[in-house]
Amino acid sequence: MVLGLDKRALWGALPLLGFAIGHFLDKKETERMTMFRDKSALYGRPVGNEDKAPSW
Repeated sequence: MVLGLDKRALWGALPLLGFAIGHFLDKKETERMTMFRDKSALYGRPVGNEDKAPSW
């Protein structure tokens, strides 16, 4: 018994903790990938269209 919680309560909280950590890491990865928006050669615009606004 830790802090008044039995093992069943701790095992029940473990998936929620895993979900919260995964959600946090996914948000951070999305935030990091915004630096690379519209910079890919595969999905980039043809040269000469610098006057257009970004697609996002």
